[in-house]
Amino acid sequence: MVPPTTGPTMSELAAGYAERAGIQRNSSGHVDMLKSAGGVQGIAESILPGLVFLVAFTMSRDLTVSLVAALAAAAIFTVIRIVQRRPLTQALAGVVGVGISAWLANTTGRAEDFYVLGFFTNVAYIAAMALSVVVKWPIAGLLFGFVRNEGFDWRKNPVRLRTYANGTWIVVAVLALRLVVQVPLYLMGEPGLTALATTRILMGAPLYILGLWVAWLVTKPAPQPSKPSSSAA
Repeated sequence: MVPPTTGPTMSELAAGYAERAGIQRNSSGHVDMLKSAGGVQGIAESILPGLVFLVAFTMSRDLTVSLVAALAAAAIFTVIRIVQRRPLTQALAGVVGVGISAWLANTTGRAEDFYVLGFFTNVAYIAAMALSVVVKWPIAGLLFGFVRNEGFDWRKNPVRLRTYANGTWIVVAVLALRLVVQVPLYLMGEPGLTALATTRILMGAPLYILGLWVAWLVTKPAPQPSKPSSSAA
């Protein structure tokens, strides 16, 4: 008789979701902020194409040349990952993102439109995270619950559920801050391009790591009181 197969446990489901989202644990069991942001190479992949575009445009004032340079920078990382035999998902996503950004800027003829895709991406993440809190599946719980070996058990505890909702709002605040700072710079047109590109870099991976770390600290479980040892009669 063939034994019935059992599906994945709730903890395994949580672990799978967190790993797909890029959340990594370090040897001490805490969230590894650097790896969760893609590591040094992943951060470089997210920063350099935009930086190359800014430098090239500042020096040449030629939009086409600058867009080609940014695309080339993104493509180089894909080649590097192929050589390293590492997963191409992040690099290919970067190439697609840079490609769409380049198409937008080339279509409108406005250099600042190279950065406009990031606004829509931020809005989408904000909406998804806010919805996760509303439906009581806060993203912070789905991510950090795996790292803390809580699985989905935190949903059964109203205090933990509220705590993870607060942690999710912290990440939402980080994403909203990007829009508050960068959208006015974008609306300035080309005079605000340098400031827009600079804040895009500073408020990208570095700010994300900071927001993730604060959310991790805020959602830390309260220490359990130790039970008094019973004395012998």
